[in-house]
Amino acid sequence: MDELNLTVVTEFILLGVTDRPELQAPTVDSRLKMPMYFFLRHLALTDLGYSTVIGPKMLENFVVAQNTISFYGCATQLTFFIALIVCELFILSAMSYDRYVAICKPLLYTVIMSPRVCWVIVVIAYLYSTSVSLLITIKIFTLSFCGYNVISHFYCDTLPLLSLVCSDTHEIEVINGILAAFNLISSLLMVSVSYLLILVAILRMNSAEGRRKAFSTCGSHLTVVTVFHGTLMFMYVQPRSSHSSDTDRVASVFYTLVIPMLNPLIYSLRNKDVKYALQK
Repeated sequence: MDELNLTVVTEFILLGVTDRPELQAPTVDSRLKMPMYFFLRHLALTDLGYSTVIGPKMLENFVVAQNTISFYGCATQLTFFIALIVCELFILSAMSYDRYVAICKPLLYTVIMSPRVCWVIVVIAYLYSTSVSLLITIKIFTLSFCGYNVISHFYCDTLPLLSLVCSDTHEIEVINGILAAFNLISSLLMVSVSYLLILVAILRMNSAEGRRKAFSTCGSHLTVVTVFHGTLMFMYVQPRSSHSSDTDRVASVFYTLVIPMLNPLIYSLRNKDVKYALQK
């Protein structure tokens, strides 16, 4: 009879690390809700995304006897990689515009960079980058590939794949070149104009402390933009005949794996708001 009254356990309750309520809820500093940190979260998401698309397969190839990837797996990897890289370019541009508004138009900052505007900017960046990615991937993978199937790279990228194509690649090379140049130059132009206006505003400041604070605010972002854009321009803007597979692989390791690891350090170590939140 006692056995019939037993209750079947379907879940367990965890007491947690501590019984102090103030330590159980995560501390969220109000300063980390600013638009800059909204864009920073999406930057971290794209960093995590394209390094995850590349990293696990690269690590797997260190330990398996034969480094292979399926035809559709290669197409999927290329699709996500291009989409996330292009998206990161325009998120970095949006962050530079955010810094311009914060420094040059501080009284209108909350109006110009409202949550609605921030979401519109990010959604447009995601939609555009996805469109570019699908266009390039579909164009490449509808071409005819030769019997030789060795990709001279550690992931599926446009230039190594085009070298394996038997049919005419002129159209996709032109499309790829135009889009790569447009994405890099337009995003870099937005960053350059924003920082030029920021520099003018800083030089007009009477307070040395104000100038120091403005430079400190922009330093982390400017460092990331310079390294990221410089590496991508080296990879994708130069003519195909100028490429060296060994040099391309080294540059690719840098911007697909090293930069995503450096970004959190650059933004965290140089940012007082982040350090204060971590201390809390």
